[in-house]
Amino acid sequence: MLSPAVLSLSLAAALGLSTGASLCLSRQFRVQGDYMLGGLFPLGSTEETTLHQRTQPNGIPCTRFLSRGLFLVMAMKMAVEEINNRSSLLPGLNLGYDLFDTCLEPVVTMKPSLMFLAKAGSSSIAAYCNYTQYQPRVLAVIGPHSSELALITGKFFSFFLMPQVSYSASMDRLSDRETFPSFFRTVPSDKVQLEAIVKLLQHFEWNWVAALGSDDDYGREGLGIFSGLANARGICIAHEGLITVHRASDQQLKKMVDVLHQVNQSKVQVVVLFASVQAVYLLLNYSIHYGLSPKVWVASDSWLTSDQVMTLPRIAQVGTVLGFLQRGDLLPEFPHYVQTHLALASNPAFCASLDAEIDLDEHVMGPRCPHCDDISLPDLSSGLLLNMSTEQLNHQVFATYAAVYSVAQALHNTLQCNASSCPATKPVQPWQLLKNMYNMSFQAGNLTLQFDASGSVHMEYDLKMWVWESPTPVLHTVGTFNGSLQLQHSKMHWPGNQVPVSQCSRQCKDGQVRRVKGFHSCCYDCVDCKAGSYQNSDNFICTLCGPDQWSPEQSTSCFPRRPKFLAWGEPAVLSLLLLLGLVLGLVLGALGLFVHSWNSPLVQASGGPLFCFGLVCLGLFCLSVLLFPGQPSPASCLAQQPLAHLPLTGCLSTLFLQAAETFVESELPLNWATWLCAYLQRPWAWLVVLLAILVEAALCAWYLAAFPPVMVKDQQVLPTETLEHCHMHSWVSLGLVHITNATLAFLCFLGTFLVQSQPGRYNRARGITFAMLSYFIIWVSFVPILANVQVTYQPAVQMGAILLCALGILATFHLPKCYLLLWLPKLNTWEFFLGGGHRAEGDGSSDGGRDGTQGHSE
Repeated sequence: MLSPAVLSLSLAAALGLSTGASLCLSRQFRVQGDYMLGGLFPLGSTEETTLHQRTQPNGIPCTRFLSRGLFLVMAMKMAVEEINNRSSLLPGLNLGYDLFDTCLEPVVTMKPSLMFLAKAGSSSIAAYCNYTQYQPRVLAVIGPHSSELALITGKFFSFFLMPQVSYSASMDRLSDRETFPSFFRTVPSDKVQLEAIVKLLQHFEWNWVAALGSDDDYGREGLGIFSGLANARGICIAHEGLITVHRASDQQLKKMVDVLHQVNQSKVQVVVLFASVQAVYLLLNYSIHYGLSPKVWVASDSWLTSDQVMTLPRIAQVGTVLGFLQRGDLLPEFPHYVQTHLALASNPAFCASLDAEIDLDEHVMGPRCPHCDDISLPDLSSGLLLNMSTEQLNHQVFATYAAVYSVAQALHNTLQCNASSCPATKPVQPWQLLKNMYNMSFQAGNLTLQFDASGSVHMEYDLKMWVWESPTPVLHTVGTFNGSLQLQHSKMHWPGNQVPVSQCSRQCKDGQVRRVKGFHSCCYDCVDCKAGSYQNSDNFICTLCGPDQWSPEQSTSCFPRRPKFLAWGEPAVLSLLLLLGLVLGLVLGALGLFVHSWNSPLVQASGGPLFCFGLVCLGLFCLSVLLFPGQPSPASCLAQQPLAHLPLTGCLSTLFLQAAETFVESELPLNWATWLCAYLQRPWAWLVVLLAILVEAALCAWYLAAFPPVMVKDQQVLPTETLEHCHMHSWVSLGLVHITNATLAFLCFLGTFLVQSQPGRYNRARGITFAMLSYFIIWVSFVPILANVQVTYQPAVQMGAILLCALGILATFHLPKCYLLLWLPKLNTWEFFLGGGHRAEGDGSSDGGRDGTQGHSE
């Protein structure tokens, strides 16, 4: 399309107008045809004082000319002429039109609306019970431009089921088919535009915004829809207010100025301004006047391309302006069409031919647009008519053009025309046309459009940005919206080349959630998610990890826990295994030495087989530590304590027999000692050992039945691992398996602690006493250590206690005997271990005893 400057110069040259020359545009607003269309366009505006002073329902003069409306009229005229000249759409038929000025006022718009519904050939509306056969002057209406007017005319025309196709009214309320069954539009609903605005805010993370709307139906509804969408998407509205549409009282103006100052003093850098042109003009004028700081203004399409707003003095001071415009198809022939018809309007011969056609409606309606005929060359040069680029106007021009084609297609379908002909002209009532418009597809330019269930069409949006070029801004396309938002960041111009930030609080880091302050969810403190929780899609609550998961502080995900137990390769286990090897080596060494010296007085005096049995039990006691390392299982948990304490019982029972024999020999009278010692010798001694082992076995069975240890997986002890261990029910359960051994150890200690050693004899009592002392020291120390050590290492503590207990018994009782066997063999005699006196008594004579001893030694 041509630029405004080129178009203005070409028009001036073509028209050859002189200052003060007038046109005959208004007489081209009515053309007769086989089927008539009505048109409502914003060609002028009224003085505000006129409306306030109105006391009678008389006519309202429209004094100010609006160039936008004339372009839209030209778009409708061009569409009708194209259809009349086409052979494929309504072939052989002509559309006519009857166009009127709305003057931006409902009271002005109602007059032509009444005229459209007047009976064909008259200027009055007849009253009938049934309007099915009623034939109004027009078949359908194109317009009006604003939602405020469409809310009025939509209900009015819907009563008669007359199709009305607006090229600009976008309020979502007009989609209600029950209230507005005959309303259609060639633009999307405001809800689509507001969804695009919300996605734009989300893209730039602008979640702290102000929302202002004009104090009319259009602004209030848009503000309500935006508030709902914004709240659902986590966008907070810091300030919300309505702007008066007209110059009002001082109190109303003060409220508007207060809102502006609140926005200026807060952290809000983005203002969503969904308002009509008049309200925006007033608001931005005050913003410039008071020198408020620049903001990012997100505009509705109602004022984004308004020449009235764009030509405000010092408009660049307001900041950055962004907004969405529905994308229409380009009409490259439109500038030439406008140029041609303006040239005709300045042709005296052409105007004289129009004078012959008398407009019979003028005596009722008055002049259609007297201010349209007063356009002069200075007006053109100053830009009052052609001051807008065709890009700014294109979306409404195409929407008007498409509205005419939608009605023509519906009429084509109603008349059942084909590509070459239509049936003879026949009356068509508006309601018949309306039936064919629901969900109808039609061609307009190079686009195929379709009315949806609510009477709107789906169209893509272009994101426009004002780029400041003297004297007025130019619109640049910087993105598109078609359900999803695509931006061209390289084409965007920001102050200081940085995208403004509009947030009440900084964005939280990953792994942090928001703790809201006050009433707005966008004002918050950032709190780290603690270990064991993470930040997911919910920005306000840390989600706990599962029982088999873990997470560090400030995490955005959880990780699986690894099993943790006392592994074979850990240093503590390796050290204990070395100790096990040492103790087992000593046990085996002592056992081998005793077996090798089986008939020696030392071995026989120590009990012979019982002594070796005790050593074997001590070795098994040491080997029980192999049940504690590695991954626990239910079977290993059940076996640990019984298999550790049963061998120890066998070992301690042999020591008990020796302690009892020592006590009896030294503390009781000779005749009693002789009698009791007979029962402490073989085979009665094995019965004592078996009885002790059976008692311990019974206690272990009770322990397993009443307090069975279980293998548990504990996620609370370790931060990143699952501790697998054998759980002990209570200290009582642990004490149950120690009763027998503790009792045997106590009796051993009690029986040997007070025994007086005889000179020249081996002090067997001393070894047992120290062995039992080591037993008690180790197991008494075991209790507090086990209670305080980390659960992970409790098996290691039990292993250590077992090995140290075995080493203590071995070192204090068995190894001294090995020392005697290896390094003091001269002491390995019957007299040293048994003494002559007792031995003689047992044989019947002291001499015999000594002889027997000597003979045995040999």
